[in-house]
Amino acid sequence: MASSLIGGLIGNNYPIANIAVSDLNQNQLTHLSEVFGIITTTETKQVCAEADIIILAVKPQALQVVCEQLAQCDTKPECLFISVAAGVRESDINRWLGGNKSIVRCMPNTPALVQLGATGIFANNQVNSTQKESAQTILNAVGLSVWVETEDNLDAVTAISGSGPAYFFYFIELLQQSAEKLGLPPETAKVLAQQTALGAATMAQGRDTAELRAQVTSNKGTTEQAILSFQKNNLASLVDKATQAAHDRSIELASELSDRS
Repeated sequence: MASSLIGGLIGNNYPIANIAVSDLNQNQLTHLSEVFGIITTTETKQVCAEADIIILAVKPQALQVVCEQLAQCDTKPECLFISVAAGVRESDINRWLGGNKSIVRCMPNTPALVQLGATGIFANNQVNSTQKESAQTILNAVGLSVWVETEDNLDAVTAISGSGPAYFFYFIELLQQSAEKLGLPPETAKVLAQQTALGAATMAQGRDTAELRAQVTSNKGTTEQAILSFQKNNLASLVDKATQAAHDRSIELASELSDRS
């Protein structure tokens, strides 16, 4: 995700000189420096002392250690912290950082890798309007972002857009398998399933999907029979149960990570 954000920012003409990365992995730093030409260092204190915005792009299990290290650094009082670590609550991040910090939590998804991400964002009460604008500018560099009113809403974001790409990958996979059962060669089935998903998603942008579906679903036609089969087998209920399961697991993971502190 860090690489995606860096690439997106540079692609949107953000000054390279204003981006610096700190990591203990020298190989990773060398790679980022060669690809993007940015400042890299293993000295976290040096970078953080000069930063207006610090992006916490680490695995959730490592976030406590990183934040506690940052708490020992001379960060600017008005520094904004943006966490892309899934499931770790703002209250825990704030406590690990020493308290009274401006924190934005976000839930991006994997299409951010191709600048087509969908990200939910939450800000705590310390975040001002200028910082909100800065956070959204950064996250919009890899797709689109939307603010949620409560931190709990991020669990719903996780269930929909965070985990959502896998649902669509799975449906494409199943559609491809069905095509093969109907007699199409595997490569033909793959190309048709993937291109159909791409075309449908592109058409859906800014449109009413129910209206689009109705336009394709002719009375007594082939599409109608497939839709009726989905409805008869209660696809809507399956989707509700699946997203609820992802939502509940998001809450469980947050509790587990919080309990570690």
